[in-house]
Amino acid sequence: MERAKVLVIEDSPSVRRLIEVCLRVLDIDFLAADEGPKGLELIKSEHPDLVVLDIGLPGIDGWEVLRRIRQDPTTEDLLVLILTAHAQPEMADRAVEGGADGFMTKPFRPIDLREAVEKLLA
Repeated sequence: MERAKVLVIEDSPSVRRLIEVCLRVLDIDFLAADEGPKGLELIKSEHPDLVVLDIGLPGIDGWEVLRRIRQDPTTEDLLVLILTAHAQPEMADRAVEGGADGFMTKPFRPIDLREAVEKLLA
């Protein structure tokens, strides 16, 4: 079976590294982008199975990235996990309304992130 590809779109190098370390135990290929436009390019070229998406991104924010993923027939079924420092309840509601498959806040427990990714990829 082919390894799953997980794309992390996160502008903070330290958070990207933490996510990579958390997910290292899973049998996945890890891809990363530090801004919305680069993330959208990687989605088109690499066809990931799951995107872990920050909201506060330079270039194009995570809400717009999610909107573009859902509006494109070639990516509308792509799994998206929102991972954001914005912990307000309305953020989770907005993520669900926008078509996200999951929502987590930062800071996060590594085990929680791993379990969320495993569940989505199962």
